[in-house]
Amino acid sequence: MIEERYELCRERISEIAKNAEVGEELKAYFTCAAKLAGQILNAYELVGQGFFAGAPIAELRRANRALYEELFSQNYERCYGNPAYACKMLGADRGKMLSFLYAELRCMIPCAFERRLTDLVIRMELFVEVYNMFSYAMQEGEPAPSDETLRDTMYWFVSDYSETTAQWRVATQVDPAHDFAVRIVMDSDLNNVSYLYKYGEFITPETEALAQYLASLSDERIQLIADTYTQGYRIGFEKAGKPLEKKETVDIIYVLGFERIVRAAIGNFAKMGLKPVIYRASDSIFHRKGMGKSGYYGADANKQYRFDHKDDIGLFLDKKLVNRKLEVLQLAYEQVKDQARGYAGPAVIEVFGEKPFAPQTKQEACVLRPEQQKLSAEYRGASAEIVNRYIIGEERSFTVIAFPLPDIGERFEEIFDETVKLNTLDYKTYERVQALMIDALNTAEYVRIKGMNGNRTDLRVALYPVKNPDKEAVFENCVADVNIPVGEIFTSPVLAGTNGTLHVSHVFLNELEYRNLELMFENGMISDYTCTNFECEEENKKYVKENVLFNYDTLPMGEFAIGTNTTAYMTAKKYDISHLFPILIAEKTGPHFAVGDTCYSREEDVKLYNEDGKEIVAKDNEVSLLRHSEVSKAYFACHTDITIPYDELGEITACYADKTECTIIKNGRFVLAGTQELNNAFDET
Repeated sequence: MIEERYELCRERISEIAKNAEVGEELKAYFTCAAKLAGQILNAYELVGQGFFAGAPIAELRRANRALYEELFSQNYERCYGNPAYACKMLGADRGKMLSFLYAELRCMIPCAFERRLTDLVIRMELFVEVYNMFSYAMQEGEPAPSDETLRDTMYWFVSDYSETTAQWRVATQVDPAHDFAVRIVMDSDLNNVSYLYKYGEFITPETEALAQYLASLSDERIQLIADTYTQGYRIGFEKAGKPLEKKETVDIIYVLGFERIVRAAIGNFAKMGLKPVIYRASDSIFHRKGMGKSGYYGADANKQYRFDHKDDIGLFLDKKLVNRKLEVLQLAYEQVKDQARGYAGPAVIEVFGEKPFAPQTKQEACVLRPEQQKLSAEYRGASAEIVNRYIIGEERSFTVIAFPLPDIGERFEEIFDETVKLNTLDYKTYERVQALMIDALNTAEYVRIKGMNGNRTDLRVALYPVKNPDKEAVFENCVADVNIPVGEIFTSPVLAGTNGTLHVSHVFLNELEYRNLELMFENGMISDYTCTNFECEEENKKYVKENVLFNYDTLPMGEFAIGTNTTAYMTAKKYDISHLFPILIAEKTGPHFAVGDTCYSREEDVKLYNEDGKEIVAKDNEVSLLRHSEVSKAYFACHTDITIPYDELGEITACYADKTECTIIKNGRFVLAGTQELNNAFDET
């Protein structure tokens, strides 16, 4: 049946590409979209014939480029995937909807390479249905379908297929039988970069260069990197007293080109009794989460394209759709509940070095209306609650490690070596020095943080009052397990009494650039926010609300931390790459503050201890405590770290109830007795 539907749609799409029988203003759109769909269907046939597993590299490059070149910046201005162009050619409302349809057609590329025929067909049928609406109206001399009729057609596509797409997506995340990527990693000749083209992701010369570089490293070097990565994962379970032996699968997330490390890691995880689940990051309307990516991915043909479509759900989002999406998510997890219980958590390889992305906000792009922002936030929290019922937070863990990409420049190999050194630093020194800081902060009433050199930060962060300082700790001593590299202490602030301004002159968060990001706090909650990315203050606030607050009206300060990895900080200075560091490393290079959930979200009752035996007690705040009475208000399903670099840090001072003080950092240097050795990195470079 599905094969018959496929053939019927393919034939119809071929006819549309040759002769689209619609009005003149729509003819170019449907012709272009039909040709795109036909191109993807041709790729589907080539995959079945084994082309992408055996063709010469030059042919593979041409085929890959053909699928993505319309998104290149020089072509994007005249692409219907660009909502600005679509609206210019088709009208504002119709342009937005047909640009969404065009983007959803592009989501057929992964379906073609994974041979997911049903997911191909449902998008083909939607395209043909929309075309037929306009074609029939023209042939019958009737008015073209209204924008509302067009929207309704697309709405029911999203609603009707939410169930099957959720079932597939959830299964790929917990069931190792979905092994498309695993087979590429384990069965390919990783010395031949041709394997990269089996995925269907966009491949650049830099992607190939990364794979070639890793292929040039010795087996011992690769094993060292993989061991650091996987042992961090194992130690994370051990430190938290979580039962790794009860788990069956590990979720491996990486960027294409790292397959040699991933293969070695899979071998290590197998010795822990874990099978890999590896799934693709999705840009489909069914799975997209703003600019965030969850899963493996290749290069971006154009980040502006992804930014333009990040809120396409705004075309359809209403209470009924939210309820539908939550219902099918629940059903999807229920169907794989045994596999979900065996899911251990993600092991993530992050990357840095790409050219910074400063997005252009387009009035033609979809946006969420205020009521939709509330619905989006509601769905975010409720869906996280469903996931936690099946993948219990108190039983899962994670690890994250980061490496540079060749995009970082001519000194890539040198920077890669330096990053490996950072990731394998001896943690004992940091553990000892950080313990001194924790002791100094343990009985403080609050911490004062002030900026310098133009940084306007002026914060008072209230701390959890310990009852027994000899047995309890407010801060966790974090070395190198779940967060690699080593180097931070962190706590969950008390919200009441946490006030002031957090300012960072320049920062990148989740791939997006912020200039003069400023958050104001009253009793631990964000009371105001801005940045200077745009001339219009309204645009600045909108940008921060969408991408830092994730459309919540406010968020709590969920974490206060002090990063101690001065070696990482000076590495960034040496190579002038601080603006490229991912937050994973950047958070170790100064104090940082997270807005959203605490670091202990949904794991507050798990007992944790520092190496000195003291129990970590500051795991809750006034919001997370609502889990006992109103769980829907206790969590936000987000946690965004914002770091102040040492050269913008005037002071961090512990302030005690008796009005005495103890300064930890002054003018960017550690001054607490016993911590000054951390300054050696500043002096050696």
